[in-house]
Amino acid sequence: MKTFVIAEAGANHNRDFNQALKLIDVAKEAGASAVKFQTYSADTLYSKNTPDFAGYKNINQLIDSIALPREWQYDLKQYSDEVGIEFMSTPFDEKAVNELYNLGVKRFKIAGFEATDLRFIRLVAATKKPLIISAGIGCSIGFIDRILSICYEEKNYNVTFLHANNAYPTPQTDVNLKTMVKIAEAYNVPVGLSDHTMSTLTPSLGVVLGASVIEKHFTLSRLLPGPDHPFALEPSQLKEMINNIILAEQSLGIKNGYTESEKEFIYAQRAVVSKVALKVGAILTPSNVTTKRPFLSGNIPASDFYNVLNKTVNKDIPLDSALNIEDIL
Repeated sequence: MKTFVIAEAGANHNRDFNQALKLIDVAKEAGASAVKFQTYSADTLYSKNTPDFAGYKNINQLIDSIALPREWQYDLKQYSDEVGIEFMSTPFDEKAVNELYNLGVKRFKIAGFEATDLRFIRLVAATKKPLIISAGIGCSIGFIDRILSICYEEKNYNVTFLHANNAYPTPQTDVNLKTMVKIAEAYNVPVGLSDHTMSTLTPSLGVVLGASVIEKHFTLSRLLPGPDHPFALEPSQLKEMINNIILAEQSLGIKNGYTESEKEFIYAQRAVVSKVALKVGAILTPSNVTTKRPFLSGNIPASDFYNVLNKTVNKDIPLDSALNIEDIL
């Protein structure tokens, strides 16, 4: 699989270390390229004076209740290394950036809600690690100019943008996949999709349109308590999604001549065939030749019908017989 697939565990560990390990196992089993958690703290994510909003009461308390215990990060990375899947975690504060950098992560991911925070982007870009940035809510195609300027000022030129819609879940009508194509055309950068639909098919459509990176939330079960479980894929769906991506990749070739699978069906094409019995010296015209199946080795292909008109046959040809190349002068 060429596509870099990030299985987003997010907060779906429910602060249970064994559950976090199971999430890594599921991501590996499904064939994901990386498993990703999120590293944040309530005191650096939300203001202490945040009022209740969007149905949330005491958002800081909620964040504290779902945040990844930072002391797990080393062990989660070690376990990921052991089972053979890349460990990632999205940082949300300077301390998280330093912790993950010191852990030796290969790349950093910036979340969609943070993509308009140029101060934070500069902080992460300064690590010189490859960046994957979700161009999410509030991040217009034009705003990407400002993001890239910051990255380039920090001499970080390895930047991939994921088109994202930050609604959880995202309605299919709000996916707007062609935005990803527009980003690639406008900035000549690698692109991908951070998909928050409930679909296992949408990511493969993104691959068809040029996505090199796919990110998708997953969970052990949608029935588990917590804010991120209801819109995440369950293990069998994550595997189905990755299988769809593989099918999409396999389908993207450019045809040149016969494919291997077509070669045994070449005979089903048409050849030039006599409409009447032809005698030596007969001149071929639309009244005495036509086209029919099969096309066998040595036959004149139907595509040459007009090229053989007015040619002369050099042998007797029975009625309803395919003409061979050596039969005409």
